[in-house]
Parts: sequence; C-alpha cells; structure tokens
Amino acid sequence: MKDFNFSAAVLHWFDQHGRKNLPWQQKDDPYRTWVSEIMLQQTQVATVIPYFERFMQRFPDVTSLAQAEEDEVLHLWTGLGYYARARNLHKTAQLVHQQFNNQFPSTQGALEQLPGIGRSTAGAILSLSMQQRAPILDGNVKRVLSRFKTVEGWSGQSTTLKTLWQLAEDFTPQQRVADYTQAMMDLGATLCTRSQPKCSVCPLQQHCQAYQRDCVKSYPQPKPKKQLPTRHAFFLILRNQQGEVLLEKRPAQGIWGGLWSLPQHEDQHELITNSEQQLQGRIEVTDQLSKVRHTFSHYHLTMQPLLAKLDGAPAQVLSGQQRDWYHPKQLSGIGLATPIKNLLDSL
Repeated sequence: MKDFNFSAAVLHWFDQHGRKNLPWQQKDDPYRTWVSEIMLQQTQVATVIPYFERFMQRFPDVTSLAQAEEDEVLHLWTGLGYYARARNLHKTAQLVHQQFNNQFPSTQGALEQLPGIGRSTAGAILSLSMQQRAPILDGNVKRVLSRFKTVEGWSGQSTTLKTLWQLAEDFTPQQRVADYTQAMMDLGATLCTRSQPKCSVCPLQQHCQAYQRDCVKSYPQPKPKKQLPTRHAFFLILRNQQGEVLLEKRPAQGIWGGLWSLPQHEDQHELITNSEQQLQGRIEVTDQLSKVRHTFSHYHLTMQPLLAKLDGAPAQVLSGQQRDWYHPKQLSGIGLATPIKNLLDSL
C-alpha cells in the first residue's frame, strides 16, 4: 500500500469521525498544544480535559505559567501523576519566557532542547499548531503502526522504535499535517484501542497485516514483564496542639518530586527519633491506621500511616523550609502527592 493511500484513508476517516471539539483544538496556539500534549502523556483524554480547563483558566499563557510558583503548578497537577511532567512544564515556560520572548521555537531541534519535550511532542507542537510537516509517535500511533505492519518487538527497544519512526515518517503527508496528526491519535484512541479494537469500522482494515493474520491483539508486543519489588515505609501523620499537620517537601528529583508529603522512613523508631530531634518536642503515637498500597512504575509501596501528636510544638519548624505545619484548610493550595492527599482527606 502506497504512503499516499494510507494518509488519504486516515484523513477521509478523520473528516467524518475525527475529534474536532477538544478544548485545546479551539485555537492554533503552541502553548495550548504543548500543555495538552504533556498532560496527555500516560493519561487519557477524558481525564485530561478538566485538568486542562482548570490549568488554562489559571495560566492562560506562557507568561502566567512562567511567573507562577512551582507549588501552585504542582497543586493544579495533583491527580495526574508523573509529576516530573509538571516540573518540566514550569521550567520550559520560564525558558520560553526568558529566552524566546514568550514565543515557542519553530524548529524540531530547538523544541527538543526544552525540558520534557521529546521528538514526538515536538512533532505534535509543530504539526498541530504551526502546520509544519513533522511525524509523531505517541502510544496511540505506535499501536496503529505496530498492527498495520505487524512490527515485531517492544517499542522501547531501539530497533523496534527505529522501525516505527521510519513508518511514521513515511506515512506523514505533505499536506493537512495538523489533521493527519490528530487523525492518527484519534484512530488509536477510539478504534485501534489496546483492548477490544473496532476493526470492523477501521479505515485501514483491508491493508492491516495484523487484521489479515488474525493477530491484532498480539500487537504491539508488550514490554517483557518483571516482578516488581515491594517496599515498606512508615508515614507520620503528626498534629500539633493547633490541629496542624506536619508536612515535608520532597526533593525535586525522585518519587513525588517537589510535592509535599508526610515524613516517612522504613524504620518506625528512626522516623520518630529524627522528627523529635528536628522539632525539639516529644512525639506520641496514638494510633496505627490501616496500611495503604501504592504502585509506582518500578515498585510497590506499602504505606503504614502512624497517627501521632506533638506536645509543646514550636511556632516554626526548626529545619528550614522543607518542613512546615499546615492546617487542613490550607491543603487545597499546595501540591500534595495523591496518596497522601487521599490519606489526609480520609481522616
């Protein structure tokens, strides 16, 4: 099947069935396209829409985002997960504001130099908001191409990824690049889905190798599975005499980077002792709550919450700005790790 026929079939389907009313489609704006693309990484459209709308209401342009505090950005991101995306979003906004006079670069190479923007995201920005011919290869497009050409191997492997990128390049048309890019994402999201694909109404059905071989569900081939380890940690829910909860800000790098969380340690005695030393007060554990299990990409975490109180709390935390007391009413204004937010909300 010739390249032109592939793109023509996709575009013909898009004209009849493609999504054209998503919030970020209403303006040809690189800023809105960029924010939506970052949010859509690892996250479905239905989940992203309300987050995107709240984000745009607070940060309508790159300047307002660049000038915001990181805590507020992370707060509006709470619940979307993969928080490095939000931190990179903030860093990139500052660079675009400071170095590019609030205008996104219009070349692939320059866009890929910005934090959190890879080859596919750069291609989406260029094609969707600047009408430049640039292929993309997000999860939806990988699935369509893997099935269409029965591409062997997991897409995280360099040889497989190279093959998929070459197919994306070959099939991307010279004209209507924005429509084609959106069409490929829509095709993967609505028809060529991970489970229960709707092959009977797919415009590529007659030429799809996986369909012809009756092995659609075998593609794309999954990442080789490995057993995730389980880690255990105690989390201290410490309240002072004013009813405030002690929170600490996590390092920028690593799990829940830059978010506020509860003090934690693998050893209960060490957790209590360290906290008493930093606060110069006596901590009394009053209850041990039910364990909570949370899964990250590399391991499972079993969280053991400890309810405790502090006698004679000082007005300020002595260890600096990485720990502070927060009243429950203040929690809506800071970036909290979702499992921690859910835990505190349940009390």
